[in-house]
Amino acid sequence: MSTIAFLGLGVMGAPMAAHLARAGHRVTAYNRTAARAEEWKAALSREGLEVATAPTPAEAAHGKDAVLACLGNDDDLAQVVLGDGGALAAMRDGALFVDHTTVSPALAKRVAARAQELGLLAVDAPVSGGQAGAENGRLAIMCGGGQPAMAAATPVMEAYAARIVHVGEAGAGQACKAVNQVCIAGTLAGLSEGVRLAQASGIDTGKVLEAISGGAAQSWQMDNRWETMVRGEFDFGFAIDWMRKDLAIALAQAKEAGASLPVAALVDQLYAQVQNDGGARQDTSALVRHLPEVKP
Repeated sequence: MSTIAFLGLGVMGAPMAAHLARAGHRVTAYNRTAARAEEWKAALSREGLEVATAPTPAEAAHGKDAVLACLGNDDDLAQVVLGDGGALAAMRDGALFVDHTTVSPALAKRVAARAQELGLLAVDAPVSGGQAGAENGRLAIMCGGGQPAMAAATPVMEAYAARIVHVGEAGAGQACKAVNQVCIAGTLAGLSEGVRLAQASGIDTGKVLEAISGGAAQSWQMDNRWETMVRGEFDFGFAIDWMRKDLAIALAQAKEAGASLPVAALVDQLYAQVQNDGGARQDTSALVRHLPEVKP
């Protein structure tokens, strides 16, 4: 059993922190909206689990074996973990910091460098699998950091992971997550056009799904989003706002590396259209909204 601070109780962080408590760790949580932290604590209390909350990141992190974060973006992470009032400065020597936020590789490297200065272990460990993966404890985690940090982090992350892959040194986890998001964007673009083509052709969309999901077209997005896309249901899942944040990281990474991402750049602009039409907080599968539904 470890003492763990978890920073950020959003749709991903809250279930991840809960899995840690269920695994027997002693968890103290921090969330910028304190009421959400108290709701999370009360929900686990109803399960018979004792957890704690703290009013600041530093107080949550003080003296813990490990500090984990799942926040919104680069600015959020920098504010919460760096600087004199941040979590890193409050951690004890030799403790572990794991960041599950999707941020730029540059910030991941900066956090790792600061952690090394303070005598801490650090892993950048963005996740894939969405809200359902977090709730079911079945996330895929891509990690950057040294071997000692990975050895310390892996038993902790196993509480909510289906797959943990050590990609490389600091920043490599975030670079891998950018690849992940680019692949998802392309898949959703094709899936959106496939849904609209099936509808326009007047064929049974359920039968289409049954037929093509058993072949080369199959994907997680098809299995989990085809039917809701057909029904026009999008008020759940991973928000377009966050996807555009992630694609901005990927496009900047590509520019720095000299890589070309024309499809990702196009999908990003299509997402901007859906944002402007009121879909900013809808699931990424709402990309289909940029295509009109044609009746046969």
